[in-house]
Amino acid sequence: MKNKRVVITGIGCITPIGNNVKDFWTNLLEGKSGAGPITRFDASGFKTNFACEIKDFDPESILDRKELRKNDIHTVYALKAAQEAVEDAVSDMGKLDKDRCGVIFASGIGGLSNLEEQLKDFYTHDEAPRFNPFYITKMIANMSAGMIAIKYGFMGVNFAPVSACASSNHALITAFNFIRTGQADLIVSGGTEAPITQSAIGGFNAMRALSTNNGNPAGASRPYDKNRDGFVIGEGSGALVLEEYEHARKRGAKIYAELCGGGMSCDAYHISATHPDGKGAALCIKNALLDAGLSAADIDYINTHGTSTPVGDLPELIAIAQVFGNNYPRVRISSTKSMTGHLLGAASAVEAITCVLSIRNNIIPATINVTEIDPDVPKGTNIVLNKPLETPVRYALSNSFGFGGHNASVIVGKFEE
Repeated sequence: MKNKRVVITGIGCITPIGNNVKDFWTNLLEGKSGAGPITRFDASGFKTNFACEIKDFDPESILDRKELRKNDIHTVYALKAAQEAVEDAVSDMGKLDKDRCGVIFASGIGGLSNLEEQLKDFYTHDEAPRFNPFYITKMIANMSAGMIAIKYGFMGVNFAPVSACASSNHALITAFNFIRTGQADLIVSGGTEAPITQSAIGGFNAMRALSTNNGNPAGASRPYDKNRDGFVIGEGSGALVLEEYEHARKRGAKIYAELCGGGMSCDAYHISATHPDGKGAALCIKNALLDAGLSAADIDYINTHGTSTPVGDLPELIAIAQVFGNNYPRVRISSTKSMTGHLLGAASAVEAITCVLSIRNNIIPATINVTEIDPDVPKGTNIVLNKPLETPVRYALSNSFGFGGHNASVIVGKFEE
């Protein structure tokens, strides 16, 4: 059976630099950083006291107070992004067969703030243990997928891939496969994360993974800069409506772009470090190109994983250079985590949206905060620095790599009839 085409008909997001797609894209092109002092708790005792927080967002715009008590904030973010994406894609829900509409929505961690609050309460009280009846459902990482389906009545495939920072790309690839093999007509896919909590900051500090540039939060996320010292943690959600092409065409949906292929691999090397020679990353990119039926020469833009860690940034570039060969100096590269921070399990969903908008508008967002390129960056690396580049973009590759060695890459292309 010939695989069906999969197109993107709706996008939605909530990020540290914009609570909807329009504001996110505007601020991305303006090079605005979402980083600032942590406001959720007193972080003065931590080595890192800043993060990329969501700003000016009222959760009651998504759920009423009664429902908010039942849901962790990471689920609220997912519902916010999904609402924008579904409203963008579907004007008449009556045209959908909801038995063939699904949700594959990821989270790397799930309800961490709820977990913290409940355990803190448990360990500081001597009376008989008392837990919130929604403690478990608020905590588990699959609840966002379930809540989105409940909201829209989508009764098709529904679950949540969990692969750390590669989670959203795994969700997109899995949704892509369900649709192109005829098992679904439409799937809401993406990821969500709300990890700005005391235990997350403390845990990542203990790993020496976070930047400690407390004097300049806005300039702390600086992938490929010689003086980068770690990533900046962020929060938010990205949602994409993936749809079988003929199904979208018949209902008159607008089409942003086509999802062309996805690749996956494992480093099989270390619990948290990328293989220094980029072996797993290179295999992942090769698999994505093979799946899409494309060559390296077809790719115009790569939105890199690029977290701004001293040990993580270079192996990805080494991998890209290996795969792209003579085409390496031609392909444009940028890391938008320099602005959004690292949204962990939600990162690659937001970055897939970035690729869609880059293709649609023929603009590549920049990597900001770079003042001196790391001398170990491979020769010929073509990084878009400090201001966006207007250039035709036909195909874009988005990479994501997670603790445990999980790798996932997606390729988005300009839609053509």
